[in-house]
Amino acid sequence: MRQLRRPRSTAQPHLMAHLRSTVWGPAEFVGLPPWWLVGEGLLAGTLGAAVIVGTAVGGAWYGHPQLADGEAGLVCAAALAVYLCVVRAGRALVGIVALLGVCLAFQTPQAAAAVVLAERGRVESVVVTSVEDAATSGRGRYLCSVSDRDGVPLKVRIWRGCGQTTSPGDALAVVHDPKGQVPPRGVVPSGTSPAGPLRDLGGWAAALVAGSVVAVVRSYRLSAVTPAPR
Repeated sequence: MRQLRRPRSTAQPHLMAHLRSTVWGPAEFVGLPPWWLVGEGLLAGTLGAAVIVGTAVGGAWYGHPQLADGEAGLVCAAALAVYLCVVRAGRALVGIVALLGVCLAFQTPQAAAAVVLAERGRVESVVVTSVEDAATSGRGRYLCSVSDRDGVPLKVRIWRGCGQTTSPGDALAVVHDPKGQVPPRGVVPSGTSPAGPLRDLGGWAAALVAGSVVAVVRSYRLSAVTPAPR
């Protein structure tokens, strides 16, 4: 008896379409996407980026380590990914947005500390006690251990302003937070504005917003569920 085989020509296109819809989203619209869908993606991405950055800046300003260290930002990135899963966005786009959110959360704490120091920091002179060269430090930069005017060593080592020509006994300018919420750091020669550190996060934030817009737009479905015949 000859065994009947199901034609593959009809099954394969449906399988490929299903995989493409699952991975990248169905995007079931013709022409430009609906304006409200673009607005929904912009709102989700902008809100996510703002909360990730805002929690870190607020944590550094008011002295909440859990917020300043970026932990809350990671939670916000996870919440944005969950939202995209709820709207049934493509799995690849959900992963990309989640990765961008995590990268932004990891980049934000340093920028948040810089914002606090640029806004309310005070500059003082410290004395170099020892210098660790770039090869020994393993970070590709010179690190200076310093002490304040009273001879009390600072708990952090300074790399801004510390270079090959720096030696023990030299004076370095550092900026510190009078409230002690963020650790001191070397003064940038050109000066730093409060908006400067946040401007450095613009690329990550823009990528997060763009990824959210694409994910939400491609999640659009025109097909409705057809009721089963009775």
